[in-house]
Amino acid sequence: MTVAGRGDPSVRYVVASLVAGVFFGGLGGGVAFPTLPTLGPLLGISPFVVGLVLSVNRFTRLVMNTPAGQVLDRIGTRRPMIVGFVVQGLVPFGYILGLHADRLPVGSATVFLLSRGLWGFGSAFVFVGAFSTITHVTTSENRGKWIGYMRGGQSLGFPTGLVVGGLLTDAYGYDFAFAVAGAAGLLAAVVAFLVLPEVSPDVGASPLRELPGIVRADPRIAAVGTVNFVVRFLFAGVLLSTVVLYAGKYEIEIGVLSATGVSGVVMAVSVLGASVTTVLVGRYSDEISNRALVTVPAVVVLAAGFVLLVVQPTLVGIVAAVALIGIGVGGSNPPLMAYLGDISPSDDVGKLGGVYNVFGDFGSTLGPLVALPLVERVGFAAEYLACAVLALGVGVLVTRTLLGDTSSTSAVAADD
Repeated sequence: MTVAGRGDPSVRYVVASLVAGVFFGGLGGGVAFPTLPTLGPLLGISPFVVGLVLSVNRFTRLVMNTPAGQVLDRIGTRRPMIVGFVVQGLVPFGYILGLHADRLPVGSATVFLLSRGLWGFGSAFVFVGAFSTITHVTTSENRGKWIGYMRGGQSLGFPTGLVVGGLLTDAYGYDFAFAVAGAAGLLAAVVAFLVLPEVSPDVGASPLRELPGIVRADPRIAAVGTVNFVVRFLFAGVLLSTVVLYAGKYEIEIGVLSATGVSGVVMAVSVLGASVTTVLVGRYSDEISNRALVTVPAVVVLAAGFVLLVVQPTLVGIVAAVALIGIGVGGSNPPLMAYLGDISPSDDVGKLGGVYNVFGDFGSTLGPLVALPLVERVGFAAEYLACAVLALGVGVLVTRTLLGDTSSTSAVAADD
């Protein structure tokens, strides 16, 4: 693939548009979480269906990641990404329709399910396209820095949506909160339309059916995906689904906040730690001969956070532990994504970016299904220690699979 047209925009302008897109897309997704559960009783939607509404976007994206990558490789990144941004911007207006479904031929639950499913569809093109675009407009000398900025914006969007959704809903109501989220998403689409370059397709792009063979042929790709799976499994799966129960069990409180309030605070601490580290580590990874090396101390820090939860079940302990976990997450993702960009064949960057996201989404989806039943059986100490061992295990995988690789040649050369 080659970068074409649109006045040869600099990397910083391209990345800025991508950061805005993934941030506001995450904001729109985050707005749904503090609002949709409370809408269930008001609209007559059962708790089970509310759970489906909250999770259907992830399932949709899980299925769409690799097909989205194929489309990006075949027709270029600009048009599919703009479509993805527009879809994300329109989804919150679908939520507004769901609030007034009595005027529609279908019920509220159907409208919300369709809207969330569309968000997963759009986000697949945005997230995979962001990786593909940055890979093609950067070199191995600066790729980590710019991927770090993009991932930092992505990490901050969702928790910002949680806060914005709660505050706007309390102050102005559901319709206004959703309208603001939609307007922000459409603004990101406009910015993307003005700034994003066309990464032109190449006739050499492999068909999707050859993707398993491409992954099997290079064990480094599977290793990168496995690390992403484990990190997302531990963080978005295990930690975020059990921390409120952990705070309740050990009666950890902050002022008048209950265990639920405490869990919200510590989640914010972990996400902040991940976002700051993401930006710093991405830049640092450009300065060393093998950027995968950064992942090893990152997963060690991640493991240390879970150990600290076991040995220090106090307010200070939980805040320090989730900060370490967030730092570990932020320290592993940008180097891995940049490394994948370094080793990906130029014509298959989109599909392999989709593979990376499939591993991560699968980990995030599987985590709560495993963590909640397991903690009831074995308790927090055993589960969190197992998480620490799993984190150290992927550190060994990185050492054995990725650190012996001396190749750092970028798939595409481009000036910063």
